[in-house]
Amino acid sequence: MNFDLFSLIHGNFLIVLALYGAGILIPFFFPRQPRFQNLVAHGAAMSASAAGIVLGVLGLFANSPLVFYSPSTLPLFSIQFRLDTLSSFFVLLISLSSFPVSLYAVGYVREYEGRYPVGLIGGLYNAFVLSMTLVVMADNGFLFLILWEMMSLVSYFLVVTEHEKAETRYAGFFYLVMTHVGTVFIMICFLLFYQQSGSFAFEAFRSSGLAIPQTIRTLVFLTALVGFGTKAGIVPLHVWLPYAHPAAPSHVSALMSGVMIKTAIYGLVRVYFDLLGGQFPWWWGFTILVVGAVSALLGVMYALMEHDLKSLLAYHSVENIGIILLGIGAGMIFQSYGLSHLAALGLLAGLYHTINHAMFKGLLFLGAGSLLYSTHTRNMEEYGGLIRKMPWTALFFLIGAVSISGLPPSNGFISEWLTFQSLFLSFQIPDLLMKIFLPIGAAMLALTGALAMACFAKAFGISFLAMPRSPHAKQAAEVPVVMRIGMGIMAAYCVILGLVPMLVVPVLDRVIAPFTHISIANKVITGGGWTVEPMGVKFASISTPALALIMGLLIPLTLLLIVALSGRVRKRFYRTWGCGLNLKPRNEYTSTGFVQPIRQIFSMIYRPTVKLEAEMMEESRYFARRKRFELSFQPVFQRYLYDPVVRVLLAVAGRFRVIQAGSLHLYLSYIFLTLIALLLWAR
Repeated sequence: MNFDLFSLIHGNFLIVLALYGAGILIPFFFPRQPRFQNLVAHGAAMSASAAGIVLGVLGLFANSPLVFYSPSTLPLFSIQFRLDTLSSFFVLLISLSSFPVSLYAVGYVREYEGRYPVGLIGGLYNAFVLSMTLVVMADNGFLFLILWEMMSLVSYFLVVTEHEKAETRYAGFFYLVMTHVGTVFIMICFLLFYQQSGSFAFEAFRSSGLAIPQTIRTLVFLTALVGFGTKAGIVPLHVWLPYAHPAAPSHVSALMSGVMIKTAIYGLVRVYFDLLGGQFPWWWGFTILVVGAVSALLGVMYALMEHDLKSLLAYHSVENIGIILLGIGAGMIFQSYGLSHLAALGLLAGLYHTINHAMFKGLLFLGAGSLLYSTHTRNMEEYGGLIRKMPWTALFFLIGAVSISGLPPSNGFISEWLTFQSLFLSFQIPDLLMKIFLPIGAAMLALTGALAMACFAKAFGISFLAMPRSPHAKQAAEVPVVMRIGMGIMAAYCVILGLVPMLVVPVLDRVIAPFTHISIANKVITGGGWTVEPMGVKFASISTPALALIMGLLIPLTLLLIVALSGRVRKRFYRTWGCGLNLKPRNEYTSTGFVQPIRQIFSMIYRPTVKLEAEMMEESRYFARRKRFELSFQPVFQRYLYDPVVRVLLAVAGRFRVIQAGSLHLYLSYIFLTLIALLLWAR
């Protein structure tokens, strides 16, 4: 590392801190000017994100990690940040996402003017993005936990922005409890490292990682999985996502779902592949693989049953975290058998899907926010026909839907394709059990992809096609230009990441090479950079640019062929035939009706409850005056996993109420006894 590059990166880091700091503080100096507060806060966030992009790129291509250190007088604590390739990748991911989201927020937050404190929302937003950026750079366990807590608390306050609503307060409380449960497990994980290393510095963790006894290493693995898994939203720790993500303002939802939960993926990769030295037994990877497969499948299945568009997207976050973990889990299994090149492929696929999910999920949440902005409802049953009212939003949402469905040549397709290849290559593992289970993981991924496609066919079709189903949809209009530009940038990310794997794979290769000790970019990218071949052309290969070119040519060629065969094309306009009836919105497919076949197939999992009430006419019991249909699903995890725990905690808390007697003398006695106990313990 030469001095000039270090100075450049260090200076850029200070600029990032200064701009986010300005975004936090300056809005409060103009309390009576919400529009100006909005512009300043989100303008500062945009500028800081642009600087963050530069910081991430420079860190990725630096020859060695950079450390920023500031002394501290507190024991076991140091303000130390480290920018290596892994943290640079996540800084780049956070900054790439927050730039268009901040631009979008300039238009979106206008809806809050006069109803909520815009300056506070903007300040918290800057603090949120800053905390995520610093979390992935922290190089000290103590500092990491402080920043992790800051990220959680700031995001909680953003979730409860519309705090006058009871469901929002419940969502915030649920999120706060779950995120602190996860923090406790991360704290235990770092304390286990501290017990072995005598320091909270990550460098000390790293040095002692391989020397830690296997039992302690296993405890570290499990506590990290629960701690970071709670934030990531793996099943069954996902229960907070469908509440918190929809309750937050949509631009915050885009970052929570697209970026914040990825900090947990960072934590898992950092602990397993870096701090523990990248050596583990096979069953660690197998556990991650099973968790990923179950999360992917259940996430998409629950998403299918949702009519609230933002809840649907929240469940898809669970699904995509599962897909990411499938790649990482496969990489860990290969690593445990010494197959470094396949381990690198699995990890590469997982990280590729990490950045892809950040982009298309951010885009879809921005699209959902645009629908909410125009219709003031999240219920898809009240949408319909919006493609005519909001053509740009429809186009961007469609790009996001294609990407998340994994259709070629989108970015979601290429990362899922790499994950498939990684799982199919299990035949090289000298273990029959793994040779069986990894292809089963591939089969579950295929089923997940098919269900995701059905889900977004429903989401797009019910929302944008046919006729408006409510006055909200009839009165909808396209969103402001800045919101469209924000969505457009996100859509461009999705297209670019799908068309240029030859540029993305070498970057990811730099990220994972320090952990797998092998470079696979030249083996994966062949054909002059235009083809992706994980194991050679005979096994599987694909070229997304060529695929896009072919698909782009097929449409005009097909039209030309039709014209050539049938002569001149003539347009004729007719009303849609509706069996002799005038078509009304009530004749349209509903969201509930669309998924009915799937609901019946998986009824054992959904366990639906149907309630049908009918009021019959007095003249005849064969004709109904009015019918009411209700469909609900049993919250399995809450009922059978969380509710019993809550009941036990309440029962225990009830027994301890006897010590709360309301006597000052008794409370002083408690303090005195506690003091005596501490003195005896400290002898």
